[in-house]
Amino acid sequence: MKWWQRLQTRMDELGWNKTDLHEKSGVPYDSINKYLRGDIDQPRGNVMQKLADAVERSVLWLRDGIDLEESTVSLSKAGLTAARLAGTVEAGTFREVDEFDQSERIEVALPRDLLFPNAKQLLFDCSGDSMNDLKPRPILQGDRLVCLAYDDVEHLVELKSGMVVVVERTRDSGHFREWSVKQLELYPDRAEFHPRSTNPKHKPIVIRQDHEADDGVTVKVIALVRRVMNEMPGF
Repeated sequence: MKWWQRLQTRMDELGWNKTDLHEKSGVPYDSINKYLRGDIDQPRGNVMQKLADAVERSVLWLRDGIDLEESTVSLSKAGLTAARLAGTVEAGTFREVDEFDQSERIEVALPRDLLFPNAKQLLFDCSGDSMNDLKPRPILQGDRLVCLAYDDVEHLVELKSGMVVVVERTRDSGHFREWSVKQLELYPDRAEFHPRSTNPKHKPIVIRQDHEADDGVTVKVIALVRRVMNEMPGF
């Protein structure tokens, strides 16, 4: 299902028409018309966020169809929750957004986060060596990251230097996306997202206040890394 089809489905649930969505989101009516016809694959700027907020859903749900609340698995009595695999984090690799298959998501039962029990947990598989020198514990090829969806906790958690986060970079009006894991360093005039690698090809992403990282490239934090998992070989 495309993102605009999810938007239309949610509008139908709410009993809204295009005018209602225009008034609730502040997005121009003509633009909404084009989105719902599928004329525009990816809105520019923060339009996707405005639409998601208006229909009371996350950007991850609207854009990618990731919504852990849809799970039918009842785990609360055991102190567990359902987490879904969102995708792969790999520095320097931009993938076409359409290549992410939303139809079959791997779902895993995990303990609830003790600090944020109501936040959605997302899983990312690590590819590459961009964090193989992270201290005190490296993140290696094949590791699975257990993360909190940042949309769910940004009003509760202040970003701080030293945090390990999943960063999304998009280019070509959102048609291509890179998910990578970085360690955050905050300064008065900028935020820096650093690889911690023995491989010198990996470079930090530097975001200055009120500026994009590069021409045509936008950067945002989408998840906070809370745990790292891996399985021992030989089984």
